[in-house]
Amino acid sequence: MLRAAMKWMFLIIGTTIGAGYASGRELWEFFGHESGLAIVLFAIFFSISIHVIMSVSYRYQSTQYRPVLKEIVGARLSSIYDAMIFIYLYTTTVVMISGSGATGQAFNLSYWWGIGIMVVVLIILFAKGINGLLSVNEIILPILLVGLVFVLLRFIFDQDLQLFSHWHEQRNWMSAFPFTALNILPLIAVIGAIGNKISSKQEIWIASIGSGLILGIISYLYNNSLIQIADELLVYEIPLFAILKHYSVNMLIFMSFMLWFAIFTTAAAGVLGIVTRIKSYFRMPLWLLVTLILVSMLPLTLVGFSNLIGYTYPLYGVLNLYVLTRLLLFPVFDRRKN
Repeated sequence: MLRAAMKWMFLIIGTTIGAGYASGRELWEFFGHESGLAIVLFAIFFSISIHVIMSVSYRYQSTQYRPVLKEIVGARLSSIYDAMIFIYLYTTTVVMISGSGATGQAFNLSYWWGIGIMVVVLIILFAKGINGLLSVNEIILPILLVGLVFVLLRFIFDQDLQLFSHWHEQRNWMSAFPFTALNILPLIAVIGAIGNKISSKQEIWIASIGSGLILGIISYLYNNSLIQIADELLVYEIPLFAILKHYSVNMLIFMSFMLWFAIFTTAAAGVLGIVTRIKSYFRMPLWLLVTLILVSMLPLTLVGFSNLIGYTYPLYGVLNLYVLTRLLLFPVFDRRKN
């Protein structure tokens, strides 16, 4: 049970910690100064939402997100949000691929080399099906989380940051709602695809609470670190590199690889949501369908990483507030219905 719960927890965290989150860009777009309470609320909202999504997926033993979405938002709006989720998964995967190109540029590689490597590895991964993604997450995510927390804690101690010195200043607490809404939408698609693999309610409790707690702690540490270097973030495509410049080249190389793997796992989760939704319409091998989808995304990567984050993430965060509201109130509605 614990092994399975950890597998779902890493899938959830791997879907969330992608190019936008792991690089710090997404956190800075929503949080920043006076956001401690917002991050605490995000962790609570996230855990509740994940518990609801996993419970519904388990109940329906789902293999794709459509029945889960219908139960959460209702039959009348499910078609609208079905299209929204598909478009979101598509554009977010473009952001991840673009992030791979930006990471390659940090090592003086061509932007297109970074993108090409990502596309090829994704195709190889999906030649092994869903289990390949779950296995990769179990290996990569613990290393990524430990590495990221280590870097953040070292930066906090080196800069002598006071984590709770401005706790009484919380004017940005409302940002918890769009930030949670933004990160929940792809998880409906990803968890909906593995509902038939969840075997007990205990797995759901451990995965939902554990993922919310881990993401809340990392978000709080990360946001406080970025506040310290706020003036420098204007010139960095990836804010994490503004932190890493204070340390050795070896640490920069290690965290750059971890950042790429975070981007990769989120891109893989996005592709998973897309292909499980549309594969019934196409008679072709899974790897070929994945290849066609990825090739269609390449022109959009020309927009640029920070521009994609800046325009698409806040917009979808606001649009998905209805989904978040339904998730938070779902236990009430579900109890009345039963």
